[in-house]
Amino acid sequence: MTQIQANGIAIEYESYGKDTDPPLLLIMGLGAQLTYWPMELVEALAGRGFRVIRYDNRDIGLSEKFTHTGTPSIPVTAIMTKLGLRKKLPYQLADMADDAAALLDALDIPAAHIVGASMGGMIAQHVAMRHPTKVLSLTSIMSTTGNPKLPAARKDAIKALTQRPKDTDKATITELGLTIARAIGSPDFPRDEERLREFAGSNYDRSFHPTGMPRQLAAIIADGDRRKRLQAVKAPTLVIHGEADPLVPVEGGHDTAEAIPGAKLHTIPGMGHDLPLELVDEMADAIAGHAKAA
Repeated sequence: MTQIQANGIAIEYESYGKDTDPPLLLIMGLGAQLTYWPMELVEALAGRGFRVIRYDNRDIGLSEKFTHTGTPSIPVTAIMTKLGLRKKLPYQLADMADDAAALLDALDIPAAHIVGASMGGMIAQHVAMRHPTKVLSLTSIMSTTGNPKLPAARKDAIKALTQRPKDTDKATITELGLTIARAIGSPDFPRDEERLREFAGSNYDRSFHPTGMPRQLAAIIADGDRRKRLQAVKAPTLVIHGEADPLVPVEGGHDTAEAIPGAKLHTIPGMGHDLPLELVDEMADAIAGHAKAA
């Protein structure tokens, strides 16, 4: 365990590569621990000359939990956001972005290349908007702008992600993890079921904290449409998106690239809402190439 105090909370993080190499901060998505960044990708980025840091967002994994704040109503949050009203929540995406910036401060890192996946991409966007001097480059992976006119997630993907299991034992939660992986994963890249089962089980052992996800989801919903705010992003930006993403359709990637001035778009055929091992080199090359050019 490696914990550090940042933004007034405890944040769990891991660092790989040489401390003297350019720092690259990985921010993971909704309800996902830092382990969802495959070690193969982490090592590939470190091998390309970066100090790679991955961490647990607040309310997930081994970072500080917010159970005491209660669980917000997702339908009420959605309705208020649609009406342009602001609901008081345990925290906002902006707070999670401040966590990332404070983590860099705590590690004595003035600025870093920021890479976020899914909700992590939204947080990374906020880091670029709120803390521009800390962002050497921005890479937004399988994320979006919050534009309400974009295509919705596929129903089976939403169902798998939001279903509530009757039991919370390891076997049940492991099978749920497999169900989610099947529903949102990349159709053109076959999944190793045994590897997925082992991964889901090890994540359960590391930390099982189901109440964090609805608080994070409420923060996503309440953030609304970021397109106008994203126009202020100055960091060189790369947008990576799977063309077969059932959870955040590829139009979200196109919209992100259009909203951020000068952003470049890299779409990948057959990629869904995950990080297949077969794509590690392609993604590492894209991220590292973009960061070095910046």
